[in-house]
Order: sequence, then structure tokens, then C-alpha cells
Amino acid sequence: MTSEEIRDQVWQMGKQARAAAHALTKLSTETKNEILLAMADAVIAREAEIIAANEKDLAAADELGLTDAMKDRLRLDHDRIKAMADGIREVAELHDPTGEILKEWTRPNGLEFVKKRTPIGVIGIIYESRPNVTADAAVLCFKTGNATILRGGKEAIHSNRAIADALQTGGAGAGLPDYSVQLIPFTDRESVQHLCEMDTYLDLIIPRGGASLIEAVVGMARMPVIKHYDGICHVFVDKAADLDMAEAITINSKCHKPSVCNALETLLIHRDVAAEFAPQIAQSLSAKNVELRGDDDFIKLAGIDGIVPASEADWTTEYLDYILAVKVVDDLDAAISHINHYGSHHTDSIVTADETAAEQFQLEIDSACVFRNTSTRFADGGEFGFGAEIGISTDKLHARGPMALEELCSYKYLVNGRGQVR
Repeated sequence: MTSEEIRDQVWQMGKQARAAAHALTKLSTETKNEILLAMADAVIAREAEIIAANEKDLAAADELGLTDAMKDRLRLDHDRIKAMADGIREVAELHDPTGEILKEWTRPNGLEFVKKRTPIGVIGIIYESRPNVTADAAVLCFKTGNATILRGGKEAIHSNRAIADALQTGGAGAGLPDYSVQLIPFTDRESVQHLCEMDTYLDLIIPRGGASLIEAVVGMARMPVIKHYDGICHVFVDKAADLDMAEAITINSKCHKPSVCNALETLLIHRDVAAEFAPQIAQSLSAKNVELRGDDDFIKLAGIDGIVPASEADWTTEYLDYILAVKVVDDLDAAISHINHYGSHHTDSIVTADETAAEQFQLEIDSACVFRNTSTRFADGGEFGFGAEIGISTDKLHARGPMALEELCSYKYLVNGRGQVR
């Protein structure tokens, strides 16, 4: 396709999405839920088609240079498709925030003010690798009355097409307006630029992927961007930690699913417990085939061979793999300083029985999610009770942390008078 043809098609999708967004505002919550259930049924009904499309993507994975972690994100099977459909059904059961009255008041002149939650409008989502994002993003946006334009990566293009088609055609039979869910069907990089420049039709853009993608979108976008930067997540084992608990949390945070953004990337250990905990956790992680990259103190205390000396870059690396950076720190203040300096403001956890230490950690750590005595893997919309999520925002405006239904809404003011003039 020529550059002009790409631009014309993307802008036509924007025009269609704007019309769909207007139609979506007229749907009742009951109708939206019926459409969501129809979408879920369509995903199940088209399982064979979706898996066949996914196999095409997997066959090209080596040629595209995908890592094992990226292949795992890409892969779909019966269980993952069922989970996708179950996630859609869960969204149907969630409270619909659109139309909620946030605040009401009356001024001395008799004017009545209502602050009401509304859809944002048209949302563009750019993402890589994970085809389940196609379903998660589309249904969350739809539940809140937003039309979506999706732009997935070339590594999942066949899977994304199959899922998006199942959602739109499955929902159409239950009343889904045309073009409510659109997927850009080609992977030319120019499509990202045109999407970012389309502020005539696009109200918000959300990039999900590596730092280079996010930085490119931020640089080009003419509309607000909600960013999901790297998940450089930390666990700090305090001097008052239950060390068996700390071991379990560390193993789960790192090994449960290392390819995701809420996986642990750096472990910090208080110096007062390092002599005991370093060999304990080193043995456990090595048994799980985790490559350790430690500072000098950790290497001396761990008591095992094969630990790679950590470089400065290791403290700012999102491995998304069975690799973990480990550092011994002098105290709680040092741990907080390290996390705020090197972290990505995603999710950080302290393991401690000291209430004062926990409160200081949760007060001073500048991250979207700050945990105590639990795994970083709980930084997830589903685990928060939000249903599916559209991502985890590391921004502070207008959404932070797991982005679910309320974060996909704006608001407007309704003002009612009886002839007042100023």
C-alpha cells in the first residue's frame, strides 16, 4: 500500500469510530451486557479459526526474532481462549460506571449542578505481542461506551484479526453498532503515525509495549497519551521480614510468569538479614533456573557459583525472563532511594512485620502500586476485582495503576436553571 492509501484507510476508520462512539452512548447497560455475552460466545465458537490464525503467527516467530518470553505471550490455546471468553463475561457482570452521578450541588442563584461520568469517546490502542489484549481492550472500552481502533504488532497480526472479527461480528447480532471495534488490518509503521496524528477523531491513545514504542507514540501524538512504561518491579526484604514468606513472595514474583510487566526484576535485601537470606534465596532461585546478577555483597554471601556481577544497567532492565538483579542495601531508606531512582513507578513490594517500616515504604515509594507482604504479580486488574484491564498506567494523570472501567471514563457537567442570567 502507498503512504496515501494507508493514511486514507486509517482516517476512514477514525471517521467510522466517531460515528460508532455516538451510537454507543445510546445503549443501555443491559444491552451492552447482552452484546458482551454474544462476543464471548463468538470467541468460543471461533476457537478453531483463532488457533489456526495464531499458528501462522507462531510459525513466523523465529523469523521475526521473538524471544521465548515473547512467544509465550503470543501463544493461544484452548485454555487461553476460554480464559479470554471468561474475561469478557466477567466484564459483563461488572458495574457499568457510565452515567454515574459523581457530585451534585446547588448554587445560591438556584442553578443546579451535576457532575456525571461519561465515555471518553474514541480510544486508540497500540500494542505488541499479546493477542489477548485485542479482546481485553475492546470489551473494556465497549462497556464504557467507547469505540476502539486497535493496532497490534506484526508478530500477532493473524491472531488479532481473527479475534477482532469475532468480537465485532459476534456482537453485531446482539446490537453492537458498526465499527465499534476496528483493527488496523496492516502492520506498516506509517499506520502508527497516522493514528497518532488523527486528533480530529481520536480522543485518547494508549500504547502498550516496549519503551521505544511508547516514546515514539508520545513524540507523535496530538491527543492525550496514557503510558505504560517498563515494569521494573522490586521486592525489598526488610530486617523484620519473615524470611520464609520473603522466599515465597520472591519466587512467585519472579517465576510465576516472568514474561509479564508485574514480574519481579530487582530484589533488595536488608543488610541485617542478608547473611541468612542471601544463601536461602540464591539456592531457591537457582533451583528454578533463574540467572542471578548480584552486587558484590550478594555474591559474597550467596554461597553459590554462577552469579553474574551486576552492572549499572541491570538496575534499570526489564528482563521479562528468568533473570533477576539482586542488591544488598544498608536499610529501609536506602531501599526506598534505590527504588525511586531506578524503578519505573509500576509495582514495588516490601516484606516486613514492622508496621512503621511498611507505612514508611508505602508512603515514600512513588509507584502506582505499593504492596506489603505480597507478590508483585497481584498488580493486575483482575486481581484488583476490576475484571480485565487495558494496562497498568505509570502516569499520574488521568489514570494510575490497573486501568479498568472507571479509568476509561471522563465526565461532564450538567447545569440546570430556571431562566437565570448573569
